[in-house]
Amino acid sequence: MSDDLFAGAAPKESAGPLADRMRPRALDEFIGQDHIVGPGRLLRRAIQRDRLSSIILSGPPGTGKTTLARVIANTTSSRFISINAVLSGVQAIRDAVDSAKRERDLYDRKTILFVDEVHRWNKAQQDALLPYVENGTIILIGATTENPFFEVNKALVSRSRVFQLRPLGDDDLLEAARAALADEARGYGRWKVGFEEGALEHLVKIADGDARSLLNALELAVETSAEPWPPAAGASVLVTMEAAEESIQRRAVLYDRDGDYHYDAASAFIKSVRGSDPDATLYWLARMVYAGEEPRFIFRRLLISASEDVGLADPGAMGVVESCAAAYERIGLPEGQFHLAEAALYLATAPKSNSCMAYFDALASVEEERADVPDHLRDANRDADGLGHGVGYLYPHAFRSHWTAQQYLPETLKGALFYQPGSLGYEAKVRDEVLRRRDAQLAAWLSGELEARVGSAAQAAAAGARAPGAPTSHRAAAAWTDRAEAGVAGGLAGLRDAVYKLAFPPRHANVLVLCADDGLLLREAVRLCPEGSAYGICRTAEAMERLSYAFSDVEELNKPVIAHCPEPGSVAEAAVRAAGHARFDLVVAVGFLSAFGDRADSIRGVRACVERFAKEPRTGSSEAAGGPSYLFAERSPLPGIAPALAKAFLSEGLASSFTEADAAFFSSGSAPGFSQEALSQAAIEAGLRPGAATVYRTEARRSLGDREADAWLAPDSAYGEAVVFALGESAAGDVRDALKKAFSSGPVPWPNAWSIVLAARASDS
Repeated sequence: MSDDLFAGAAPKESAGPLADRMRPRALDEFIGQDHIVGPGRLLRRAIQRDRLSSIILSGPPGTGKTTLARVIANTTSSRFISINAVLSGVQAIRDAVDSAKRERDLYDRKTILFVDEVHRWNKAQQDALLPYVENGTIILIGATTENPFFEVNKALVSRSRVFQLRPLGDDDLLEAARAALADEARGYGRWKVGFEEGALEHLVKIADGDARSLLNALELAVETSAEPWPPAAGASVLVTMEAAEESIQRRAVLYDRDGDYHYDAASAFIKSVRGSDPDATLYWLARMVYAGEEPRFIFRRLLISASEDVGLADPGAMGVVESCAAAYERIGLPEGQFHLAEAALYLATAPKSNSCMAYFDALASVEEERADVPDHLRDANRDADGLGHGVGYLYPHAFRSHWTAQQYLPETLKGALFYQPGSLGYEAKVRDEVLRRRDAQLAAWLSGELEARVGSAAQAAAAGARAPGAPTSHRAAAAWTDRAEAGVAGGLAGLRDAVYKLAFPPRHANVLVLCADDGLLLREAVRLCPEGSAYGICRTAEAMERLSYAFSDVEELNKPVIAHCPEPGSVAEAAVRAAGHARFDLVVAVGFLSAFGDRADSIRGVRACVERFAKEPRTGSSEAAGGPSYLFAERSPLPGIAPALAKAFLSEGLASSFTEADAAFFSSGSAPGFSQEALSQAAIEAGLRPGAATVYRTEARRSLGDREADAWLAPDSAYGEAVVFALGESAAGDVRDALKKAFSSGPVPWPNAWSIVLAARASDS
């Protein structure tokens, strides 16, 4: 054991294997793994600031785990100790801990302990390290090729950040090879090394993401292509295709029957079935069978999927898989592969429903509340006379349709909903009947009480509201109404979920949130992207201060960077100044296009972002070189709501005229908000190419009154002006009175909609 990562006398740069000589010594030399050490990523920031906490690096061989540890050793001011779990035991841990304590007590200096192959330690060895990681005596860097959540002590994992390294892309491997060929001190830059067409590419392809495998093969290919080795400086060395093929063996399919890759392949297989992708299903099935997976294990997973993923959308799926499994037992391999394929393809192409998951919702209710069985459902054979058990039970078969609106849930759970029937396959046939009967059951018990509850919630939520075009004096009240409705009908929280469901950022994404004043979307970015970073631009300095305080509970390295910018045209530069870079992966602009009043200014602000954030291609990077994705969400104008409410209190002719006036107002473009088409057009004007799109809808109920009716039909509101112009003042007054009557009856249905569009830079391929 030594205080240095690779201790001992400093070796000559030309000594040792090429893969070891060419290890990067600094972050700027590190190739690949941009998702964890690229600009703005959490781990890069921690290394640069020397603020590293305990981490575990997980990934296949040759992806840079030990190299990254060496980079940290060269960067940190802390003392660095390295041990290998294969060669070291508990005594090595004790020695490391003792020296770490001395270093802390005498010099107030931290100690980083790098443990290679950490999964090779048994539980007792890992437990011996745990107290000192927990109290901060040692900062652990563990490296493992296995899944740390299975192979490393759970207590150690819970006290560490886990970073998963991926196999390197072909571009990354080519960059590593060319760096070795160009480096005069550590590689082959002293000679003119050339390759027959396709020879270097062959080495890269067969290396399959493993930089060590590539450099070992390159070393063998180059040094066996000149006789004797080394030749004179400046000599030419030609690596033929034959030499390249002999220097590297095709890697076996990475698979182990009991470890991480076994479960990863099975997971990919079932997720492909669930995703209704028959091609991917067959690929992962073939990969498992080729690697020697037990077919009975595969059938077991398929039987689970038949209920979990297909379920009642196709109740016959279980029988098909069971029949295929029975046929396999009779026939075996290799012909039994037909039955594996048939079962897998049947499930992959079947309609899907996970409504059986409702059982676990019911189970959660049982765990929380032990309700008594209602008297009318109890066994009447024993205690009917004495205790009244069974009295009041309605025998369904005594009714014409063999069903009656009777309650079967305990009293405390009346009205609870667990099963949500799907809309595909068999369930689509029974859905309407299930819902109809459920409605009848709900109506059979205190439906008035339920209505009162809904009305009370809506009444509490409605601090004020305004229709499109209401005067400025009502805008603040409307904003509070929108926020309050978040707790009643999904509202902003539901919009947040819809936005990130469409954008689906990876864990390592750098997310920029424009109009982040309320913090809702920014906090979700922090939660969804723990290995990346989040940035928020507020419209006011006050909002920025509030958010800074609101995120005081977040760990320092994960806190979002927050800035304020009151002008839409300046948000791009404000974001770059705040972040220190322009490498954003996702820009979330919810309400941005309408927040500043001038739609054209906001679109120009987005265009400035598009031009400023366009990524410069990074040499050797496997990630796309284009700019970030842009997620827009804006309120959608919904015509017809007010006419539908007033219709019952208007003559047929006036109701028809009001409906036409309302439709004309919304179609004229005078209404605030963006339709799906308008939002896509705004993205195009900003230099983007619209892609995936959706509409988020909520069906709320609002308690409205005379104030809202007067505000909407007021001549100084855009909506009121349009109605008065179309109908005349007298008829507009009748419409106002009709709306007041409609509102007086209690909470009224009031749908909301948001248009959501995901876009990319138009010049990206």
